[in-house]
Amino acid sequence: MAVEIEVVYEGGLRCAATHGPSRQSLTTDAPVDNGGKGSAFSPTDLVATALGTCMATVMGLVAQRNQLNLDGLRIQVIKEMVADPVRRIGSLKTRLILPQGSSLSNADRARLEAAAKACPVKQSLHPDIKLPVEFVYPE
Repeated sequence: MAVEIEVVYEGGLRCAATHGPSRQSLTTDAPVDNGGKGSAFSPTDLVATALGTCMATVMGLVAQRNQLNLDGLRIQVIKEMVADPVRRIGSLKTRLILPQGSSLSNADRARLEAAAKACPVKQSLHPDIKLPVEFVYPE
């Protein structure tokens, strides 16, 4: 299924993007270190956001199918840029923090971890991007 995203360049390194089906919109701005004001997500910040939300979504699908509660799952994505040979995302370090009170069997953990690591966004990223993933379970 195709989805249209409309982007309008507003000037000053800012863009407005509209999601066709829902008409929801968001604004991007270039980061300060690249001439922008850093007043909104940068395009590369959205890549990091897409990775974290994709992992959460596919884990949520697995949780629903297996009657698991992941409410409160937190995902931290740390984006690091590199400049050589060109400016690009160098790494997206992802830390998934499972909610307190979630008692998961080893089999459940394995299913959830496999889902997160196979999310479509992660599979779509260039292989030169370092993608370490850490899962943190409650004690």
